[in-house]
Amino acid sequence: MTDALKRLSDEGVAIWLDDLSRKRLNTGNLAELVQHKHVVGVTTNPTIFQKAIGGGDNSYDGQLRDLAVRKVTTDEAVRMITTSDVRDAADVLRPVYDASNGRDGRVSIEVDPRLAHETAATVAEAKQLWWLVDRPNVFIKIPATKAGLPAIAEVIGKGISVNVTLIFSLERYKAVIEAYLTGLEAAKAKGLDLSQIESVASFFVSRVDTEIDKRLDKIGGDARNLRSKAALANARLAYQAYEEVFGSVDGKTVGSARWTALEAAGAKPQRPLWASTGVKDPALPDTLYVTELVAPGTVNTMPEATLDATDDHGVVTGGTIVPNYADAKAVMDAIAAAGVDYDDVVQVLEDEGVEKFEQSWNELLDTVTASLASFAGEK
Repeated sequence: MTDALKRLSDEGVAIWLDDLSRKRLNTGNLAELVQHKHVVGVTTNPTIFQKAIGGGDNSYDGQLRDLAVRKVTTDEAVRMITTSDVRDAADVLRPVYDASNGRDGRVSIEVDPRLAHETAATVAEAKQLWWLVDRPNVFIKIPATKAGLPAIAEVIGKGISVNVTLIFSLERYKAVIEAYLTGLEAAKAKGLDLSQIESVASFFVSRVDTEIDKRLDKIGGDARNLRSKAALANARLAYQAYEEVFGSVDGKTVGSARWTALEAAGAKPQRPLWASTGVKDPALPDTLYVTELVAPGTVNTMPEATLDATDDHGVVTGGTIVPNYADAKAVMDAIAAAGVDYDDVVQVLEDEGVEKFEQSWNELLDTVTASLASFAGEK
């Protein structure tokens, strides 16, 4: 093992686990990761829950049997199961939450992905999940779709902490920041304690390389020299946008005046969270989207394989974002010059992201429906 995870944490990167299951909770594995691998948060999504519940883990059987006896609907059963896991994970991470003054120790749960393009329904779902989990260290995940943006602002305005997910483009990321500030201003106007509202903005990384590399290969020639450079460049420019609003030097805010006023009222910056950090291309270093995205005030949520790889052979040499702003812009300019339509890329990725989560959710519903029927038929 290396000391990479500790070094990463020392550099100001919060290490979160991109996975959750009841087995992980029951065996004490999550607690071990918190104790020994510097894990200070957990993210979930519909795909993670589908794999956990649909993967033959019999630790869900007792609750499924009880739900079947009660004759609950499939949708209600899924929410009872997933919120139970998130609640238990939040309890495991509560000491981290308390020690970090609410900054970390967070567990995320996503609104029903079928509501991604419905603002009012997303707000209602977020309120329901906040009430169901009933833990101060939960994050409600809301996708950064066009319909999601006003929902994010409204939910933040109600004092609910939000993890904004499925961000791929710089333009949309800036709109997410805008939604956060709007929400904080609404919360302030209501007299809410801004210091109790937290948010992260989940900027997806590896999928950007996957889509752009596919297009560069199709273009061919020198364009192929730009392969596997877009994701890091895109994320680094996102951090630059973050600094323009929330940045500070020697503890003094140098960001926007709008943010300065909110910060004076107790608000906390909305941290960028690097999501989709598992490397998809086996030709790339398996720690690429960790060691090359180091900057203070960020979160990196990793699948366990990436966490283990970083622990085993990751090399953290200090900040790898801020010194590379110029190079990041040059890379994105070169990709555009090669003929890759960035706006189309990020729209395709957003559409695919929503579709994949909805597909996983539907598969989860099918699994739970079958389980409920099976247990209901027991003598």
